[in-house]
Amino acid sequence: MNSLDRLISYFENFPGIGARQARRFAFHILTLPPEEAAELSSLVGGIQSSVTECSSCRRFFAKNASGSDTCEICADSSRDRSKLLVVERDTDIRSIERSGVYDGLYFVLGGTVPLLESRENKKLRGGGFKRIVETRLSEGLREVILGFSVNPDGENTGRFVESIIKEIPSADGIKVSHLGRGLSTGSELEYADPETLKNALQNRY
Repeated sequence: MNSLDRLISYFENFPGIGARQARRFAFHILTLPPEEAAELSSLVGGIQSSVTECSSCRRFFAKNASGSDTCEICADSSRDRSKLLVVERDTDIRSIERSGVYDGLYFVLGGTVPLLESRENKKLRGGGFKRIVETRLSEGLREVILGFSVNPDGENTGRFVESIIKEIPSADGIKVSHLGRGLSTGSELEYADPETLKNALQNRY
């Protein structure tokens, strides 16, 4: 396999990218000026050393001068610590933050629990979620919001998260809510517009 085919193959492994799009990406890179191609290569090569995972919510964020392992959202004392919104991936947080309606904290689960698969996704952070709920309870946590895509896998993931909460004796008083109307069946949070997400959050049940 030559270098071009290998590059196309890498792009094909990206989430939501098919063979046709992968080829377009690869051939687009071939048309870039050398300095832009070099910058792209440098960015890709250095991304893992310049970005880190938040020890609290598990989202990725750019490392800062202080060397803190907590992202700016979790470190913000003005955020409402009584609410914890659980999402599938980092990009969901970006979409929700754009809506400007949510002021609580987050937790990135790392994926979904497919309805038709018996095994739990190894990338899921079920243990980490349980620990963060136990920690947040001492800080006044009162509500866990399930912010998953409106499809069978998203609903199954919600049940998975609820089962974890039930395992925590001190979490009996926690309210578990779901995103309300505004998101149509089958929609993904990442692609929802700010107004739709705003309605879904305000009308959670």
